[in-house]
Amino acid sequence: MQWDFENITNRTCVEPSTGVADTIEGNFEAAPGVVGKGLRLDGFTTRIVREGKNLVKPGAEFTIEAWVALGEYPLSWCPVITTESEEVKGYRLLIGPYGQVSFEVAIGEQWVACSSAPQTVPLRKWVHLAGVCAAGKQMTLYVNGKALNSVDTYGPLTFPAKTQCIIGMAAAQGRPSDTIRTWGTVPAYFGLDGILDDILVFDKALTAEKVHEHFSNYPATVPEIPPRPLPKLDQNPGRFGAFYTKLKYYPGWDNLWPVEQDPDVVVCFGDSPVKFIFWRGIRFGPCWVSENENWMADQSLETWDDDTEGCFEHMQDRHCRFSHVRIIENTDARAVVHWRYAPVSSHNNTWKPDPKTGWECWVDEYYYVYPDASAIRKVCWNKDSTGTPFQLQESIPLTQPGQRNEELLENNYVHVADYDYNSRPVSVDLRQQPADWNPNYTIQQFNFRSQNKPYICFEPGNSMMVRWIGDGYNHFPINQARCDGRWTKVLDRPTSISSSPCSDPVIHTNGHRLYWAGLYGMNRMDLNELVTFGRSWAYAPDLRLSGEDFRFVGYDRSQRCYQIEKRVVNAVDCELKLSGSKESPIVNPAFHIQNWNAKGATVRVDGKEFNNSRVGINHKLGGDDLTVFLFLKATSAVNISIDRVD
Repeated sequence: MQWDFENITNRTCVEPSTGVADTIEGNFEAAPGVVGKGLRLDGFTTRIVREGKNLVKPGAEFTIEAWVALGEYPLSWCPVITTESEEVKGYRLLIGPYGQVSFEVAIGEQWVACSSAPQTVPLRKWVHLAGVCAAGKQMTLYVNGKALNSVDTYGPLTFPAKTQCIIGMAAAQGRPSDTIRTWGTVPAYFGLDGILDDILVFDKALTAEKVHEHFSNYPATVPEIPPRPLPKLDQNPGRFGAFYTKLKYYPGWDNLWPVEQDPDVVVCFGDSPVKFIFWRGIRFGPCWVSENENWMADQSLETWDDDTEGCFEHMQDRHCRFSHVRIIENTDARAVVHWRYAPVSSHNNTWKPDPKTGWECWVDEYYYVYPDASAIRKVCWNKDSTGTPFQLQESIPLTQPGQRNEELLENNYVHVADYDYNSRPVSVDLRQQPADWNPNYTIQQFNFRSQNKPYICFEPGNSMMVRWIGDGYNHFPINQARCDGRWTKVLDRPTSISSSPCSDPVIHTNGHRLYWAGLYGMNRMDLNELVTFGRSWAYAPDLRLSGEDFRFVGYDRSQRCYQIEKRVVNAVDCELKLSGSKESPIVNPAFHIQNWNAKGATVRVDGKEFNNSRVGINHKLGGDDLTVFLFLKATSAVNISIDRVD
């Protein structure tokens, strides 16, 4: 039997010698092979099927050969070619989740395996695999023309009567390797992600010299499988704002998604290279991305059961059935992005639906994003919808394929601090929380190997714990396997490092709703500067208005914004005073004036025109509101005038 992939037509691959046309299922495309054409498989949907009636059964001896180039390792053992059946009959040549190879033959209805060590198959390189079996003698595994292992065999091959031959995908559903818990895992089909070429099955046992000759006769080529970094922007607009877009990862993954244009949202920051990304691959959970493409994510509201379905969280919503994102406000002064989701399990079930109404736990997260590459995260949910236990926050750095933890993070991977400027580093050498740990830290800054570093400031009263888990997990991001945890053993795909501070933030009540808020961002501030910035939010300076035309509603930490209401229709100027001090510093303040109802505004600071401001008009059903953002720092009183422009 032979599959050379030179003649692919009408979703079939035609064997040149017999004319047998085998079905190609799923998403695929022709690709350059070692010679001529090969077949690109997506790892999710692609397989080649030869029906049992066209399957040639081997005799007392046989040989399998194949050329393989992988983009990622399969999530569990996956055949290059298999004729197996449930009765344990047939033969198969497989690749494992760490790049191992195994040639297996059913003898006496038991699999006899001849296997290699991990990472025998490198990524993005052509590899020649061969398995040679002589019944009652020996079976041998060859890689790139060299014998890696041999096993003695006793007895004849047992072969199924009517089974299919399958290329590129497991014959039955199975569980991924290295999962954390069985009850949080759902069986699925696993396929090969890469290019196959020249798969041959001979009715005789080739000699070692012949196998090496078959390997060496092919030219040394480089397969067309580019590296797969997390999505990059094709073009940075060079100005602040939120933008709908469709981010690209790689075609095999992208083609899975039944979406048209603009499913994702990206916020850009003008002169800063930092991006704030809401992408399907992260289940729309937002990520801060540095100038050198280092990614920082965070956990959704998470809850769990102990022995049925595992974790309920946004990570498990691989198809974004319960997760979506939209832009609510988008001006030069502020962008507001809404992320709505339901915590879901790997079984695609939501958390504790009410038996009377069917409503389950849903979460609304609002991100009030400002031009200084900062954002308030406001997380809201209904009372009594979460039950116990639940977790609200967990910082999750992401590594690129092939990127080691130490290439992303310094050894002191995070610094923590409180609002009194007390700080400490946390080292990756710590496997447990330090004995002298103070849980009352309110600030964390991850020490990315980047100029811009991600941070979070929490409200006073926050409780923080810390841990380090060295290997991390790769069930999230990107991964489509239905499991709530998979240990990272090889760096073939993006990985989430669950080695972070986790906080119990202050929870507020608003009617039947609960919420918490934190100040997030990514910039070049050192830790002391960051504490000062955090104080400007947590201990915001007092504001006083002049005159009766406007009313001060209050400072809203959940928006990082002073709320002002216009009371007189024809009011022209809003005059205010911020009482900055060392205890309550002024750092980039924002003001929101309801019912502004004018085309725009200009800003004066201490009587002089202030050019380093951003002004935005948000058109609403009830009228036009004004947002003003100032790039301004002070530790003393500042007089500000916001003047109407018609």
